[in-house]
Amino acid sequence: MALFARQLQSLTASGIRTQQVRLASSTEVSFHTKPCKLHKLDSGPNTSVTLNKEDALKYYRDMQVIRRMESAAGNLYKEKKIRGFCHLYSGQEACAVGMKAAMTEGDAVITAYRCHGWTWLLGATVTEVLAELTGRIAGNVHGKGGSMHMYTKNFYGGNGIVGAQQPLGAGVALAMKYREQKNVCVTLYGDGAANQGQLFEATNMAKLWDLPVLFVCENNGFGMGTAVERSSASTEYYTRGDYVPGIWVDGMDILAVREATKWAKEYCDSGKGPLMMEMATYRYHGHSMSDPGTSYRTRDEIQEVRKTRDPITGFKDRIITSSLATEEELKAIDKEVRKEVDEALKIATSDGVLPPEALFTDIYHNTPAQEIRGATIDETIVQPYKTSADLLKAIGRA
Repeated sequence: MALFARQLQSLTASGIRTQQVRLASSTEVSFHTKPCKLHKLDSGPNTSVTLNKEDALKYYRDMQVIRRMESAAGNLYKEKKIRGFCHLYSGQEACAVGMKAAMTEGDAVITAYRCHGWTWLLGATVTEVLAELTGRIAGNVHGKGGSMHMYTKNFYGGNGIVGAQQPLGAGVALAMKYREQKNVCVTLYGDGAANQGQLFEATNMAKLWDLPVLFVCENNGFGMGTAVERSSASTEYYTRGDYVPGIWVDGMDILAVREATKWAKEYCDSGKGPLMMEMATYRYHGHSMSDPGTSYRTRDEIQEVRKTRDPITGFKDRIITSSLATEEELKAIDKEVRKEVDEALKIATSDGVLPPEALFTDIYHNTPAQEIRGATIDETIVQPYKTSADLLKAIGRA
C-alpha cells in the first residue's frame, strides 16, 4: 500500500486537473476531463478517462499531421499555388482526431469546408490532400474538386454551401437505419451554420424517425468575422436541438472529445435517435485565407489561446508529465511528420494537371457516351471519356 500511495499523484496540465494512477509495469494512465454540460439528459460521458501509450502517440501524430498539413496549405495559398477558397482547421485538431478515435467501421462523416484534416483521417494521403488543393492529378479527386470537395469511403465531403450538409447527414443516417447498421453519421457544422433553417428541419425529421445522427457544432467562436455573441440569441449550441438532447464538450481536449463521442455513439446505437453536440474550440486563422482574422479579434487573443489552450501542446504536456511518452519520442514523430508533408509538397507543386477532356467526365453514371453542350448553345461534344478512371488509364496514370 505504501508503494501504491507513493505512485499515486495529481497534477495540473493545461488548466485541467489530471489524476495519474500508474504502476511500474503499466502503460495506461487515468485522467480527469472537464465535465460535459447536458441538455435533456440525466447523465453524460465519464470525466475519468484512460489512455495507453500506443493511442497517446497516435493521437499526437495525427494532430501534428493536420497542423503541419494546414500550415503547408496556408503557405501554398500565399504563394498563389492554391487558388480560390481555402479554409484551414488549425486549432481545431482535437475535435477531428478525438471524434475519429471513437468511430467504428461503417461510421460516416459529412462536414463543411474545413475538410482537409477529415479527408486525411478517413483514408486519403497527405499527398492526395495537398495535390487536390493545387489542382494536380495526384489529388484526392485528381484536381477536380479543390479545397471544399474531397471524398473517401464513408466521408461525404466538405460542403461549400453553409449548412447544406445538415440534412444530407440526416439522410445518410436514414440509410444506416434502413440497413439496420449499428453506425452513426457524424454531421459537422460551424456556429455560423447553427442558425440555418435546414438544421431545424433536419433535427425535426431525425427525432421523428430516431435517426442515428450526431449533429456536431464546432463552435470556434466566429461565423466568418462575426462573434457568436453578435450572431446568435442563444450561444448554448448544444441546447439548440430543443427536443433533441445535447452535450457540450471541451473541444480543445482530445480525451474529452473521444469519450463524449464514444458515449454519443452508444446513445445512438441503442436506438434513442439523434444527439446534438457542441465542441467548444478555436480557429487560429481567419475564416478563409482571404481573411487575416485580426480585424474582429486581436493578435493577443489568438496568442493567448495558443499559449494556454492549444490542443497539441496541452496534450503533449499531459502525456510527457504522465510518462506515457518522452520528449525524444515526440521529437521523432515531429521529424517524421515534417518529412511526410515535405515530400507531399514536392508532388503537389510539380505533378501535372488533367487535360481538357476531363471537363466532360463523371457527368452521368453507367450511361453511353453523352452529347455535352459546349461553351455556346451551338456547340456539342460527345464525351471522349465517360469517367476520370477511363481518362487516367488513357494517359497512363491509372
